[in-house]
Amino acid sequence: MMDFNSSASLSGLLTALIDTGMQRARAAQPRRTYLGASRLGAECERALQYEYAAAPVDAGRDTDGRILRIFERGHVMEDCAVTWLRAAGFDLRTRKANGDQFGFTALDGRLQGHVDGVIVAGPDLGHGFGYPALWENKCLGSKSWRELEKYRLAVAKPVYAAQVALYQAYLDLHEHPALFTAVNADTMEIYAELVPFDAALAQRMSDRAVKVIAATEAGDLLPRSFSESTHFECRMCPWQDRCWRSQA
Repeated sequence: MMDFNSSASLSGLLTALIDTGMQRARAAQPRRTYLGASRLGAECERALQYEYAAAPVDAGRDTDGRILRIFERGHVMEDCAVTWLRAAGFDLRTRKANGDQFGFTALDGRLQGHVDGVIVAGPDLGHGFGYPALWENKCLGSKSWRELEKYRLAVAKPVYAAQVALYQAYLDLHEHPALFTAVNADTMEIYAELVPFDAALAQRMSDRAVKVIAATEAGDLLPRSFSESTHFECRMCPWQDRCWRSQA
């Protein structure tokens, strides 16, 4: 018999209840009907197809409660970063006058993106920074944060770099570098990088969106990015079994 007086059993019970509640709330959310700009930098175009088509994930690969809590942590830390930047003197806008989030829609609504914020005024950061400027923030574990600090955004986090370039292009915020910040979830250190507009990257990602959407709607599977199902990216993919059932 389970001893619910022990801390381990209580923790497990409470975690299971929370996980169930979070997964239920997630399942009740409307299905996304567009390709998100934040994902276009992902390495495998076939995975983007599955995501755009909202293909059911493999059995046993539903997002568990722990991952959902990590997602939630990112939202909380974003709110914290907004407060910190405003206290530091930045005029940071996260919503339009009507309350909607800043973002863009393209390809008849089939490609969409929503940005963390736009800074319209504030301290002089030098290095060509000016206003208005795109602001994007992430919350990362120490390992990922250190990699970002060492190699910078384009190398360490190409998915985020693609996201920034697309937002700068579609929101006409390309004149000044974007301010990209990342909070270390373990130490609360803050990383900041000014990201000049990469027009070539934005064009490649925009072209990629057209390619992924057109192929998906035509029923054509794009090639995998990896030759073995045991590749790290494949092992982490929620559609691994679906993808490798076919040897195409």
